[in-house]
This record gives sequence, C-alpha cells and structure tokens, in this order.
Amino acid sequence: MLRIDEKLQPILHDVIKRNAGEPEFHQAVTEVLESLGRVIAKRPHYIDNALIQRLCEPERQIIFRVPWVDDSGNVQINRGFRVQFNSALGPYKGGIRFHPSVNVGIIKFLGFEQTFKNALTGMPIGGGKGGTDFNPRGRSNGEVMRFCQSFMTELHRHLGEYTDVPAGDIGVGGREIGYMFGQYKRLTNRYEAGVLTGKALFHGGSRARTEATGYGATYFVERMLATRNLSFDGKRVTVSGSGNVAVYTMEKIIEFGGIIAACSDSNGYVVDEDGIDLDLVKEIKEVRRERISEYVSLKGGRSHYVEGGSIWDVPCDIAMPSATQNELTGRDASLLIENGVVAVGEGANMPSTPDAVRLFQEAGILFAPGKAANAGGVATSALEMQQNASRDSWSFQQTEARLAAIMHDIHDRCAETAEEYGAPSDYVLGANIAGFVRVAEAMDALGVI
Repeated sequence: MLRIDEKLQPILHDVIKRNAGEPEFHQAVTEVLESLGRVIAKRPHYIDNALIQRLCEPERQIIFRVPWVDDSGNVQINRGFRVQFNSALGPYKGGIRFHPSVNVGIIKFLGFEQTFKNALTGMPIGGGKGGTDFNPRGRSNGEVMRFCQSFMTELHRHLGEYTDVPAGDIGVGGREIGYMFGQYKRLTNRYEAGVLTGKALFHGGSRARTEATGYGATYFVERMLATRNLSFDGKRVTVSGSGNVAVYTMEKIIEFGGIIAACSDSNGYVVDEDGIDLDLVKEIKEVRRERISEYVSLKGGRSHYVEGGSIWDVPCDIAMPSATQNELTGRDASLLIENGVVAVGEGANMPSTPDAVRLFQEAGILFAPGKAANAGGVATSALEMQQNASRDSWSFQQTEARLAAIMHDIHDRCAETAEEYGAPSDYVLGANIAGFVRVAEAMDALGVI
C-alpha cells in the first residue's frame, strides 16, 4: 500500500478537518494523494502556490431547496446540490444523481473524481457533479416531471454551455434529462442544446451515449487484458447492477465472447449457469421496470436468485463492479481472488473499498480504477457537446469508434504513466498521476484563481 508523502500529509489533514463527516470525499482525496509523492519528488513546483490544496477545494458548492407537489396534492421538499469542482480545463462537466443516499459529501467525492476522469479523456472539460435526495422509484411520470421542473428552476441559473454542462447519473435517464431541458428552455427562452447531455436524439442527443459508460469500461478492460495476452472470450464475468452501465457492459462483453455469470440490483442478485439472458434483463429493467428477482420466474432453467448477500460470492474470471461506491469490500476481494479472478474493471465511481484495491494489487490482479475505466460516458457527453456546437449528428458507428479510440488512449496513457513513475501495471497510480498532471499544468498556467 502506498504511503502519503510527508509533504502531502498536512494537506490531507486539512481536507479531513475542513470537510468533517464526508468519508467518501476523504477516501477519494486520500487515494489521489497516495499517488502524488512520486510526482512532487520529480516536479516539486506542484507544491507551490497551494496548488494541491486548491485542487482539493471545490470552486463552488451550491445547495438549494426543491419544493414540488405530489399526485395527492401534498407539498414535498427535497434538497438539491451542484458542486462545481474545477474548471481549469473547461466548463464543469458531470452528471446529476437522483438517489436518497445523496448528500454534499457524496457529490463532492464524485466531483473530485470527475475532475481527474475528465482530464484523462484529453477533452476540454472540467469537473463537477450534482444531485438530490429525491427518489424517483415508485413515482409517477407527473411527479418526476414536476420534481425535475422545480429542480431546474433553481439550477438553471448556474448552468450554461460555457459554464457548467450536466448529464445523467444514477436515477437520471432520458426522461429526466428531457424534463430538465424543457424547463431550462422555458426559463431562458434559449434552445441551448449544449447545456445538458444525455438528451434524446431529437433534442440534439448523441447516438451511443446510453451505451457509452458500459461499452467504454469494457473497451478499457479489453485493452488491459491484452497486456497479458488475455481476452473476454470464454471468460465468466460477474457484473454488479442492472442499470445502464451494467446492461451495456454486459452487452459488449457478450459481443467479445464473454459469458455473464450474474448481475444484480439493490435487493439481490441473479445467477444463471447458462449465462445471463441480456434481452430478458433489458425487458425486466427497461420495459417492465421491475426488480431483477423477476428473472428467475421468467427464465427458469439453471437460474436462481439470492436476496441480499454479495454478488461477489459468485466465482468468476473477471469482475465488473458497476453499481455504486464501496460495493466491493476487502472480504469480497479475498473471495474473488480465492476463486481465481484475473481482472477487475470498475464501471461505477469508486466501487471498491481501499482494502479491496490493496488486496487486488498485492495479488497481481489486473485492476482498472473507475476514474479511468468508466470515463466513456463523459467522453461521449463531450462528443455530444461537439455535435451540438456544430449543429451536427453522427452515426452510432462513428460515435462508438471515437469512444473506443478514446478508451484505448486512456488505457495507454495510464499504463505509460505508471511505467514512467516506476510502478508498471499500477493503473490506479497511472490514472491518478496522468489526470493530476494535466489539471495541475492548466491551473498553474492560469495563476492563483
């Protein structure tokens, strides 16, 4: 396990003190600072002008009330957040999450991670993140629409294609983006398509955006496996989650010849010894909007459902955690290693705990961190911004080809950086340093702002 350089320890101490009660944010900052000792030894000027301290402090944090009326005529109150973390490379860019677990610490951790993730894409976008503790599950379309309109009534004043460009995240898909874009257009009297990404095609959306995060993670892991003359072909793969990221991770893995052993939702997981039927999963989650437990009653055969528990109990060759933060623990990592896992690719943001990451690295398991492996979504969002700016629309094939090239480039940049800093195959260190250097150079050039 890396140790934080003594010059960086006071910075972490101040971050923890200034941001009390935000463990996810502390975890994200700690992971990055653990990688930076080698950088400041080689480039000590990054310590100057409190650059690293500024990088750990959001440029702006917005918290607001979201009042809305439910179908029974009762007024409900939720809390909205937007953390505009760093704009040294371009306008803030990052998704909006609708989930009851959302708080300012979660959004800060996501915005911090987003800053480095966006830097790794090589595209001119800064880092930000937003969300609310509203839970869309079980709400009618009318309730979701009214909530989105109220949410955007406050948020719109902080957005703009040259200021801050949100997208979707957990709980926010095309429906929610459409409602928010409609309210933004109504309030501003501008058809500013570039202010939100993840839109429907007829509003200037990008083909392959829905698939991008899952496809991108698979492209990254494919490239990583190739460094050891391995591939997805014939491998048993466990993918946690059953939302967009998980579904399209599974789709691309199957295309590459892999077999999906299990997938999950927040209630439990389903195992199919014959390989998960992805079409059935899509019907359950995207059409019926039901729980993954329905898979067994509809499929039968050699499938079974486990309520609760850990999906990582299922033996597999490759693990793709694609649900939420800290879902894969040290205990899970030990069992995966014991069962013969050869690679782990993070499709979600920071889904593996620090103990899990340490165990994978000590065991020599190929490990792709989320800030690199799941950058495909934001990369395609940036491609959507390009199309909006030029009033253009690309084919699915053209967009996917760009996505694949970007993900392969991110992989190679992480691998080359790890090699340069004396840690071959350490993708965590490579991603952290490569992302940090790009942001730090931009911040240094802009002066103390």
